[in-house]
Amino acid sequence: MKIKNGLFSLILFSLLLIGSIAPSGCANIVPPTGGPKDTIPPRLVSAVPKDSAKNFTGTKIIFNFDEYIDGKDIRNELLVSPVPKIDPIVDTKLRTVTVRIKDTLQDNTTYALFFGKGIKDVNEGNILRNFTYVFSTGAAIDRGDFTGNVVVANTGKADSTLIAVLQDSLYDSAVVKNRPRYIAKCDSAGRFHFRYVKPGTYALYAMKDEGGSHKYLSKAQLFAFADAPVSIGMSTPSETLYAYVEGFDTTKKATTAGGGTGAKPAPPKRLNKESDRRLQVNINASGNVFDVLDTFRITFSSGLKVFDSTQVRFTDENFHDIDARQYRYVRDSTNKTFALYYAWPTDTKYHLIFPRTFGQDSIGRKLLKDDTVSFKTKKDIDYGEIRIRVLNLDMSLHPVLLFVQGDKIKYTIPFNTRREVRRILFPPGEYELRILYDTNRNMIWDHGVFFGKNKRQPEKVTTIRKKLNVKANWDNDQDITL
Repeated sequence: MKIKNGLFSLILFSLLLIGSIAPSGCANIVPPTGGPKDTIPPRLVSAVPKDSAKNFTGTKIIFNFDEYIDGKDIRNELLVSPVPKIDPIVDTKLRTVTVRIKDTLQDNTTYALFFGKGIKDVNEGNILRNFTYVFSTGAAIDRGDFTGNVVVANTGKADSTLIAVLQDSLYDSAVVKNRPRYIAKCDSAGRFHFRYVKPGTYALYAMKDEGGSHKYLSKAQLFAFADAPVSIGMSTPSETLYAYVEGFDTTKKATTAGGGTGAKPAPPKRLNKESDRRLQVNINASGNVFDVLDTFRITFSSGLKVFDSTQVRFTDENFHDIDARQYRYVRDSTNKTFALYYAWPTDTKYHLIFPRTFGQDSIGRKLLKDDTVSFKTKKDIDYGEIRIRVLNLDMSLHPVLLFVQGDKIKYTIPFNTRREVRRILFPPGEYELRILYDTNRNMIWDHGVFFGKNKRQPEKVTTIRKKLNVKANWDNDQDITL
């Protein structure tokens, strides 16, 4: 019994020894986790001269941080106020950022360097947001503070690419000729913030800063202005500016109630597939089906010199002529497109009969032979019914509801006295809703005018955040509170 126990102990010891000296290659190698990801932005260790220095006379500022700095965006992000004639030079080396002042500093003036999102570390790109350094060439730091926001007037939305500027010259021409005194960038919500401003009275503007000139140079430039100068001190009331493009094309109207001029026409149907040496005709009825909310268009391959509408027969399904007093043709300026205006019912068939002699272009081309095109209008079930009511709408501002798709205005409908828009037939789809306060009641948005005697602000638009998804053959009702 003792021999057996001794043998068992020897075998067990041998197995343990073999396991302890087994080749390390048999083990699973697990790399270290490395710890959590660095999310901390760079920290300023020192600045020479120190922040808020007074009686500044130097030409160089040195910033030392606690980690390596990626300086590629500093130059684009850096704003200096008051705006210098010559921009400073920025150098980055390891943990150090050096700003070299090339402009002549003014006496008794507070300068602020706003770095925006320019200071970030090399490894993870963590940003030290809105890092600001201030100094004064005098004995005090100016503390004027002013905030506001900019709204793009024709959309009711913000634009983070805009800047707000303060001009110490109150003449209108200064926004074109002079560099501004102070600059502030707009954030994603359109807000701007002027700090360390010398108390005083300034003209306030906002603009798309094309070319970095900080000036209003073109009517195609997004621009906004305050109606009156602002007096800036320690606490100045906020102000909202409405930006517009004066060159904005307001001649292209969207579809109004019962019309179809703004909707994108359906792909045309070619009626005559003969050689291009013959006159060719197209209509905007996709698959021989016409959208009654659109405008029926007849388009020819070239401008017509002759168009005898009395020869063109417009008939019902049974080829009975429709009373000519119920419809009319309107040609465009090219004589290539003719709109046929008629009170189109749904789910109805029609024929257009074109005799060979009804028309010809400037070189005498005609139809190859008499041609008939048959089409029908969409059914009721192809449309949705809408009722949109804005509960707290100010009707004295003449509000108009805009239906927008892809930033294009598709339909424009005024509100009734019950603060609602209602249509029995409306095209299905998802729409962004905007409210235009139509001051002059012309059913289109009108831009502002800055120069001249007839200075005016643009008409304002409010965007409703919740989109409207119109479903076919469905009652689409929505109550909205602004």
